Amino acid sequence: MEIGQGTMELKEKLRILSDAAKYDAACTSSGVDRPGKPGALGNASAAGICHSFASDGRCISLLKILLTNHCIYDCKYCINRRSNDVERTAFTPDEVCALTIEFYRRNYIEGLFLSSGVMKSPDHTMAQVYEVLYKLREVYQFRGYIHVKAIPGADAALIDQIGLLADRMSINLELPTAESLRSLAPHKSRQTILGPMRQIQAGIADSRLSMGQTARLERAYGAKSFSNGIFRLEEGERDGLGKRAGHAIDGRDLGAAPVLEGYDGRRGLARRERNEIRTYVPAGQSTQIIVGATPESDYHMMMVTQALYQKYDLKRVFFSAYVGINEDSALPAPGEKPPLLREHRLYQADWLLRFYGFRAEELLSEDKPNFNVFLDPKCDWAVRHLEYFPVEINLAAYELLLRVPGIGAKSARRIIQARRMGKLDFPDLKKLGVVLKRAHYFITCGGRQMYPVKLEENRITAGLISDSQKKNWQIEHQESFRQLSLFDDMKLEIPPTVEDFRKAAAGQL
Repeated sequence: MEIGQGTMELKEKLRILSDAAKYDAACTSSGVDRPGKPGALGNASAAGICHSFASDGRCISLLKILLTNHCIYDCKYCINRRSNDVERTAFTPDEVCALTIEFYRRNYIEGLFLSSGVMKSPDHTMAQVYEVLYKLREVYQFRGYIHVKAIPGADAALIDQIGLLADRMSINLELPTAESLRSLAPHKSRQTILGPMRQIQAGIADSRLSMGQTARLERAYGAKSFSNGIFRLEEGERDGLGKRAGHAIDGRDLGAAPVLEGYDGRRGLARRERNEIRTYVPAGQSTQIIVGATPESDYHMMMVTQALYQKYDLKRVFFSAYVGINEDSALPAPGEKPPLLREHRLYQADWLLRFYGFRAEELLSEDKPNFNVFLDPKCDWAVRHLEYFPVEINLAAYELLLRVPGIGAKSARRIIQARRMGKLDFPDLKKLGVVLKRAHYFITCGGRQMYPVKLEENRITAGLISDSQKKNWQIEHQESFRQLSLFDDMKLEIPPTVEDFRKAAAGQL
């Protein structure tokens, strides 16, 4: 089916269902390598496939659509809730396949992100999703990246089958507490969300063990060895999860027929080559938490995020600032600004957990439950823990270097490598990528500071805030950017000088 020759109905479906998918933040670059091969179409690159920017600033090159925006649920925060009067439509599996292949051939996209409202039932909807994936992989031989949203309450066998065809799966946690979920999404429950999440985790672990890998996902450089990091493996965890040990999910366990109309849980996947082993969700699973729809603190959000990484081995946790689209007494009023700065702070803290060896309870506490509006979480932690500073660059361990504001993971590794060749000084650090305007408060080179600065919390905080205020304003006013004009009256008044006062007294002004 050529898009250019298709009906206006297909174009209208694409307009409606791509717009309806924009509130789902849980998609990112692929995280999986799969080279192309003769006779097949596409590939997936772990180096990242994000090449363009959406209107809200997010970098995407996936075809991001809903299978349908029909939904039997009435979640209060969702634009597609049953009671909303919105345009409704649905793609057929063949239409999704045609759009994906046509856009890929035109080099518009490198993969597919497919979510859906719940039409008729979770099982019916997931059977439709499975048909899309089966046809893309088996009929069109599409080897590009595919990210699929699993629907809570769907049959476990369906989720397993889709896991053999998708690169990444995600199940949205939606809200950080069971109470908030009951209040805003009464048709959903923690059990129907965490159950499939645990199932996918066990499937990934079994698949990795059958391939001779560790049960848990690979993490960033050093993340599993940080003395206090969230991914540090205890002795008893090194051999895997043990939930479904001995049952490897591979192509040789599959049945004979694809699921098309009406899914029957006893039917398996399509035939595959007898010697081909299909990995299960190789790019891992992710989830999404809505920020600002309910009153939970940042501390609560981060503790939930940390637990998801540790207990469910998630690859990513995404945060989505709530956009007021529905009128409901339980929600912020429509028209209120989305908490974009808060979302940004949560992402920064998530980065510290995944790459820098921090724990949620180090960044926040019940006494200090929310992030600093003016300072990023790493700077805020540093000024509250000046007992660790200054750090001597030529002697500090990698894990301690990561805790210095202005030193990232790459620059910390470069420092470790460069100082083997000789002592480092401040000009060397700048060449290695260290942001000295933040780092200079917290480091010494050869026992000497870049500028003589007292280690006082108020003094350092004032210096850091002046640098971060512009960035904070830009985050909160993402739709306010424009080129300044020479003809704008900025209402700036220059204070009078001593000479002005003298001339005024002499009557010369």
